[in-house]
Amino acid sequence: MASDYTVADLVAEFIAACGVRTAFGVASVHNLAILDAIGRRNAVRFVAARGEMGAAHMADGYARVTGGLGVFVSSTGPGAANAVGGLVEARIAGTPVLHITSQTSSRYLDRKAGTVHDAFDQLGMLHSVSKAAYRVRSPDQAIGILMRAATDALTVPTGPVSVEIPNDVERAAIRRPAMLDHLAIRPAVPQGPTAADLDELAARVAAAKRPVSYLGSGGHGAGAEIRALLDMGFGMVSSWKGRGVVPDDHPMNLSGLQGNGIKAIQDFYGSVDLMLVVGARMRGHELGEFAVKLPPNLVQIDADPLANGRTQVAAYFVCADAKATLAALLPRLAGTMAVEPGFPGEFRALKRAAWAEFLGSLGIYGTFMEQLRAAMPKDAVFARDITQSTSTWANRIFTLHSPHDGVYPVSAGIGQGLPLAIGAAVAAPGRRTLLLTGDGGFMLNFGELWTALQERLDLTVVVMNDGGYGVIKKLQSTHHGGRRYFADLAMPDFAQIAAMSNMGYWRCAQADAFGATVAEALKRSGPNLVEVDMAAIGEFEDYFPFKRAPAG
Repeated sequence: MASDYTVADLVAEFIAACGVRTAFGVASVHNLAILDAIGRRNAVRFVAARGEMGAAHMADGYARVTGGLGVFVSSTGPGAANAVGGLVEARIAGTPVLHITSQTSSRYLDRKAGTVHDAFDQLGMLHSVSKAAYRVRSPDQAIGILMRAATDALTVPTGPVSVEIPNDVERAAIRRPAMLDHLAIRPAVPQGPTAADLDELAARVAAAKRPVSYLGSGGHGAGAEIRALLDMGFGMVSSWKGRGVVPDDHPMNLSGLQGNGIKAIQDFYGSVDLMLVVGARMRGHELGEFAVKLPPNLVQIDADPLANGRTQVAAYFVCADAKATLAALLPRLAGTMAVEPGFPGEFRALKRAAWAEFLGSLGIYGTFMEQLRAAMPKDAVFARDITQSTSTWANRIFTLHSPHDGVYPVSAGIGQGLPLAIGAAVAAPGRRTLLLTGDGGFMLNFGELWTALQERLDLTVVVMNDGGYGVIKKLQSTHHGGRRYFADLAMPDFAQIAAMSNMGYWRCAQADAFGATVAEALKRSGPNLVEVDMAAIGEFEDYFPFKRAPAG
């Protein structure tokens, strides 16, 4: 009996069976069979982005907030290429994303025949920017490859995986796989620690008198265990992506102030006799291209064996799941830890002084963090693009209460904030999502604003408007004799943009009115726009590395 069930139907059903409730993408001539199947089944919400790069970032933001798999669908050739920026960000951020892309018909594959959207070595391109990339070469392969791809994406170290499906294969009839009735994606579970590792780890940690933990996103599930270490007298610092595992306002948490540009923290590291690194990449971006000297007695826990020696040399390395290792370690430390009595007090004082110094260096914008935190609901999702406020207080010390409450471009790519925020807002219905962006970054993916409008998302966009690329101007002043070429941009009238799209609009022209202005915008449902007029408020102060930390 002929089947009217196709590979496209399989793709649509598979996405839903993975527990994904929303997918993102762009309709195109080669992927219409898949989108038709998604529409007919009506089990997965499909958000139509304005471009494939936006769709990729939306799937990324969605996955970060849900803690699960993000999915997006692109077209062939140029469409798949448009997604590359989003795949690069997801790869750097370690976000589990499933990218489904179409391909020219099987009989023309790899022949350079010039068919519609045909590109040279599309699969090779996707291999270069994804954790893995697969091609479905026959209809019967589809279920196996989709399962392999989803498993790869969700297996530590997580990341984006691409699957290309020729358009004739999409439309091919197949027997529906019975396993879809009870589908379970089983990513490889990171190993637990060995008894020998635990013995050695416990001995090293118990000997410490002035211990600090460096927590990364690999420790997202270990909040209770990290808190227990803090109760024993540990201090902690977080990678920017590891923030929120323990709330940033905890007195023993330096948050994202790893020490770059803050002499007091770097000096304090010299007195630390153990740094326990938990699931952290210790990225050069956050450590001043490794100018920050971490304590020499560095003990590292990471599920990825490639983390061993990647950026720092560990005195001891445990290749195991962070939560499982800490959960097994804590009982062994009970009654054996003897942190120096004055150490917790010193650490709390260090945090107060370092935060005050850091905020004080930002001049008139130094109050913005506290104003914004007071205006935002505690459970709001805080998304941001690369802008001066993000590079200073927003990435480092804005108080997050959950590791899934903050979304930002880990790659430091400009313009990614808006689509990341859209994906985050889709993933967080009933909560507010706020995007902090600069005017230059906002314009890069400006068309995606209409995706937010079409989806009626509760998204408040705060645009720090200084008429161009403010950080580029600072770099030009520092390294090019103050010659500021090509960094001033003509900007649209944001009030008119809001009016023509029926968005709420507020303009802030006084520093002390920032929080109150945002609070008013957050009261209105749907997409809203707040413009911060930096020309009226004043130029952002020089900050590290443009203003060097005092010597001595």
